[in-house]
Amino acid sequence: MFGEMMKTAVTALFYCFSQLGRLAEAAPVPMMGMGTLRPSGIPQAQDASRDGCPCPMFQLSAMEATTEFVVESPDVVYGPDAIEAQYEYRTTCVSREGGVLKVYPTSTRFTFRTVRQVPRLGVMLVGWGGNNGSTLTAAVLANRLRLSWPTRTGRKEANYYGSLTQAGTVSLGLDAEGQEVFVPFSALLPMVAPDDLVFDGWDISSVNLAEAMRRAQVLDWGLQEQLWPHMESLRPRPSVYIPEFIAANQSARADNLILGTRAQQLEQIRRDIRDFRSSAGLDKVIVLWTANTERFCEVVPGLNDTAENLLRTIQLGLEVSPSTLFAVASILEGCAFLNGSPQNTLVPGALELARQRRVFVGGDDFKSGQTKVKSVLVDFLIGSGLKTMSIVSYNHLGNNDGQNLSAPPQFRSKEVSKSSVVDDMVQSNPVLYAPGEEPDHCVVIKYVPYVGDSKRALDEYTSELMLGGTNTLVLHNTCEDSLLAAPIMLDLVLLTELCQRVSFCTDADPEPQSFHSVLSLLGFLFKAPLVPPGSPVVNALFRQRSCIENILRACVGLPPQNHMLLEHKMERPGLTRGGPVVAACPVPCKKGPAPTAPNGCTGDANGHSQVDAPQMPTT
Repeated sequence: MFGEMMKTAVTALFYCFSQLGRLAEAAPVPMMGMGTLRPSGIPQAQDASRDGCPCPMFQLSAMEATTEFVVESPDVVYGPDAIEAQYEYRTTCVSREGGVLKVYPTSTRFTFRTVRQVPRLGVMLVGWGGNNGSTLTAAVLANRLRLSWPTRTGRKEANYYGSLTQAGTVSLGLDAEGQEVFVPFSALLPMVAPDDLVFDGWDISSVNLAEAMRRAQVLDWGLQEQLWPHMESLRPRPSVYIPEFIAANQSARADNLILGTRAQQLEQIRRDIRDFRSSAGLDKVIVLWTANTERFCEVVPGLNDTAENLLRTIQLGLEVSPSTLFAVASILEGCAFLNGSPQNTLVPGALELARQRRVFVGGDDFKSGQTKVKSVLVDFLIGSGLKTMSIVSYNHLGNNDGQNLSAPPQFRSKEVSKSSVVDDMVQSNPVLYAPGEEPDHCVVIKYVPYVGDSKRALDEYTSELMLGGTNTLVLHNTCEDSLLAAPIMLDLVLLTELCQRVSFCTDADPEPQSFHSVLSLLGFLFKAPLVPPGSPVVNALFRQRSCIENILRACVGLPPQNHMLLEHKMERPGLTRGGPVVAACPVPCKKGPAPTAPNGCTGDANGHSQVDAPQMPTT
């Protein structure tokens, strides 16, 4: 039984990651063991059964060849400048009265407005010459140039695998035959095309991006050779280096520095942003920290607890981290700032400054490999009623990030962000966990130079079963660290820019407003997501993805994806979908056509014929 549950969880996990797989090309593309990928995007299985019935997995869904759709509703207006949608937000309010929980359904009518004009967007990466920065730049160039290169397993083509916005899909609903219709995630609302992004940035190392790409040893040599002439002219701007915030082993790289006082460094960063925006002819700039993990910065009243105190601290040259300097400079220039490392860059003073300036900030720490799996698996275990009591996570890597994390203060920052990922799942089940009770959770990171960017992760999950039993799961995960992080960086930039074009109001508060400056919608992409004060922190991966999808659906007047599929669960047909009446139980065949059952359904359930199913009572 547990094996079947585990199989379901792993399938769900693979489905989540498969949603980040590549969308179909117009021409058929060979797929090993699965026939061809047709223009509709559905792999046609070969020899799925002896009877020649196609694999049911591919019968249940359909990918539209077009990426355009129109919502036909009086609540949605497509204007020349914006999409306006009326949306009924339904939720519940719970109160405790006399020992009884009383639940009150509530409804609020929103009006969403999304500007349709997509801007010319620039991205400035702090740590541009690192593994992540050089890999993301190379990925966009390779896709823009439509590059392909030979490998020992065949020719590869540039793609955006791993990107939610570029390689994920969403379901629009069911068609007249009761089949789900999927479209690319990026089709929901107008988004910046990643191939159109313009890059610039800073790094404490002066090597150009071509040399940085070669130093990183992430990409195949054939791809590097093609990219070299396009990246050789790209050179990072000088950056801020404060030795006490990163490991001493990074000093050998530090040959490209902004000198002067903290105030002078802040002003230079601001000048760099303005210069990039002007020289590249940009409408917007987003700044993303992908540099070294720093040690935590202590939050001290009078030092960094308010915007005023933080700005004074910078002027006086007191303690402030390099990442916080970049965050403050970005906010003062009206540019969104995203923190891809685990340290507490966005101290209270920086968050207050962002609120005052109405600038988006987000963080912390890219959620790419081991932690992403953990946010799925622990959700599955606890959601299945199993009491997870021990989580031990070990990993080793050999890139510069691993070298920097070999220093205890920097490792502590990473340990904190990795350890908090299960908190909300534990707190969601008071049946299993008493107040204050939580699993033992240990995180170990080791630096092993030989493995380079190919990080190895080993996880052990031990859970209590009924009647004193225990269950232990052990997983091994090999991650190409930067190839997982780069598409996350891409999604962060594209979703943040999209949110800048969305405004909304309610009937009770008709004044248009934007999202909160702490952009918690990005939690799907961060290990330790920042949220506005008083907001619940959500780490469960599927809840985070649903949040993004459903908010974007609301912007075009579509209901949230609830997965109820009541059309397929009714004894008698009765729901219409703008076409023929939907069949009551359209179950795909697995072993050929099945006879009609007494209840009117055809097909089978888990391979068992429904012919002998009991007649449902009618009275």
